[in-house]
Amino acid sequence: MKQLNTPLLEAIKRYYAKNKLGLHVPAHRQGRAVPREMLEQELYKLDLTEVAGLDDLHNPQGAIAKAQELAAEAFGSKKCYFLVNGTSSGLIALILATCRECDQLIIPRTVHRSVLTGLILSGAQPIYIYPPVIKQFGIPSLIPLDLLQSCIDKYKKASGILMVHPSYYGIAERIGQIVNIANQYNIPLLIDEAHGGHFRFHEELPLDALSAGADAVVQSTHKVGGALTQASMLHLNSNRLDYVRLEECLRMVQSTSPSYILMASLDAARRQLVTEGKELIERSLQVARKWRDIISDLPGIKVLSPQHLPGYDILLLDETRMVVNVQEAGLTGYQAAEILSSRHGIQVEMADHTNIVVLLGLNAADDDGKILYRALSQLAFNNARFNCSLNIQVPPQAVQAMTPRQAWLSKTRTVKLEEAGGKISADSVAVYPPGIPALCPGEIISTEILDYLLDVRSRKLHIQCSGDASLQNIRVIDI
Repeated sequence: MKQLNTPLLEAIKRYYAKNKLGLHVPAHRQGRAVPREMLEQELYKLDLTEVAGLDDLHNPQGAIAKAQELAAEAFGSKKCYFLVNGTSSGLIALILATCRECDQLIIPRTVHRSVLTGLILSGAQPIYIYPPVIKQFGIPSLIPLDLLQSCIDKYKKASGILMVHPSYYGIAERIGQIVNIANQYNIPLLIDEAHGGHFRFHEELPLDALSAGADAVVQSTHKVGGALTQASMLHLNSNRLDYVRLEECLRMVQSTSPSYILMASLDAARRQLVTEGKELIERSLQVARKWRDIISDLPGIKVLSPQHLPGYDILLLDETRMVVNVQEAGLTGYQAAEILSSRHGIQVEMADHTNIVVLLGLNAADDDGKILYRALSQLAFNNARFNCSLNIQVPPQAVQAMTPRQAWLSKTRTVKLEEAGGKISADSVAVYPPGIPALCPGEIISTEILDYLLDVRSRKLHIQCSGDASLQNIRVIDI
């Protein structure tokens, strides 16, 4: 009888029955901004394979090739590749195409975890840049240009630079200036633009990386552009990368049975962004600007705004994404997200210790802002306000003893955290806030890092770890 159950399908049904407002990815907002062509189709009829007339993703000559050419034209790249395994597959393929064993790749310490996979598979050595922190929010800020410049000057022979534009919190880098710095050294600039694929379609959003001249860009079209979940695009924009090698890498990391539903949604999302994108984004911008100011007036509530960024530049922030700090309302971000969900039927994109992150996506309505404001009003006024500010500490900079690939291939053993000093970590450990990894595989657990981890464990901060998330134990290289 239990085989009659469909637990995942039922969970999705319960989600829709319970929640009245989803402020999270995908950008189409559960159908409110899905390209009309997709709504008009029965999805099962789109679920096809490489039959006659439908082309082959791994050797496109027909319909897929034409769809990718249109996407390249729309986004301003020289060549576009459809991704059905998400932006993660595109980032991994780019690293494999750019780096060989022991090549150096300059990256922010806050890159997506798929980059670690790319490092392990390629054997590249990461050169990390630690960002400063916006202390009022406990989140990483912009990479200082002088810090990037000095890092590249030190590692002139790096095979590539990989930057994130924008961050998960909607903070965009000064991408034009970063392109200029990379060009000075003739080093390929790769951009994780997972959350910025809509930038090109509205002039009041940050500058997109392709327009700035980046060499290669990966975008999560499903997160911000209206495609279905897992549908992304990879764009090549220069001759610094070998496109033949890249295509071979894509064949390695993508499914040999690509979903035509996902590819069709990319084609339709591109068309919608070109023909209606500005209007859909404009509606979300208007909602965001109106309700950002109103929500900011609530007691104990702060919303990330341009004045919190270095240089006070409005075009360094994606305004369709709101970072709402609730710590002075007497709550953690996790508690606020749970209250919004359980009491008000509002699901936010994510929460950390001090904030919730709200995504308006495409085609937001004024009622969305109103519903969120009413819920946050109750949250602000119904909780005893006290300053629960957290002493945000950036983890000490780690020293590499081996590359992530060497660590991955090594034998490991588990030890108590207290006994890990001086050993080489086999785990990745990130503490929230500020979400900057304290350890990555192959790095030495110094006295300073060990003290830091013991401190955050005692304070019961949120930890993401490839091993024991309680940090009672940690995996180390068995030398």
